Amino acid sequence: MLGGLGALLLVPRTAKTLTLGCPCMKTEISSRQLSPLKVTVITVVRNAVDTIERTIRSVASQSYLNVEHIIIDGASTDGTSDIIRRHAATGTKCIFESDKGLYDGMNKGIRLATGGVIGFLHADDYYAHDHILEDIALVMGSESLDAVFGDAAFFKPEQPQRLVRRYCSARFRPERVSWGWMPAHPALYVRRELFEQIGLFQTDYRIAGDFEWVARVFRSRVVRYRYLPEVLVHMRMGGISTGGWRNTLLLNREVMRACRENSIATNWFKILSKYPAKLLEFACPFRRT
Repeated sequence: MLGGLGALLLVPRTAKTLTLGCPCMKTEISSRQLSPLKVTVITVVRNAVDTIERTIRSVASQSYLNVEHIIIDGASTDGTSDIIRRHAATGTKCIFESDKGLYDGMNKGIRLATGGVIGFLHADDYYAHDHILEDIALVMGSESLDAVFGDAAFFKPEQPQRLVRRYCSARFRPERVSWGWMPAHPALYVRRELFEQIGLFQTDYRIAGDFEWVARVFRSRVVRYRYLPEVLVHMRMGGISTGGWRNTLLLNREVMRACRENSIATNWFKILSKYPAKLLEFACPFRRT
């Protein structure tokens, strides 16, 4: 667990943290979007030269003004780092160094975060529209919530404008963690205090570290949350969690492990029973929001 706010701001001694800026990314934003509630968006990337610019621009184009963008580049070798340096908006915090995997990179971002609310937008993803963070900040600030989440829509790399699946987070309830359900992680925003109180991601998970963290949070305390019935993020198919049957098998093994480590009773029948509902996310006509 974190030792408080001071611990959150620590970074490894070897980390090279840069604050970058590209004047062309500035947009005209009315004063009504000013708010004391800062939202930190963390992007973890390695070798995503074809998609990282779109992710950066998606964050920069948000109508909400009080946003902190942190980019953790895990020592990319394909030119990704150059694109980040060239296109990152003014004030973006960047680290360029190798890491121990996805969740290690995410933890580095959390330690750097100064926002009261934290979310993740990775290199293959982008926001569904320009008012996502404004909506999240408004709801979390006005209702004093611990977490807000919505849906995520998937697209194929060769057809980015065609959405083929909608991950519906409405099915999530704390009691359904034992069935393997969780909110779409890129569409989940939480108070920074949850990381302070519950701890960071476990870095020995390869795919289900986000599920383990959600299980840990909802197992250990009552969380005030709200579901927003709209698509918040567009995600590229073929990522680590959607990359074939081997990854699916590993994912479910880690889900079982996460439940066991958090004293949540489950079994293989419960974990696998969610897949008919997931297939319907492909079969049913997609409703844009």
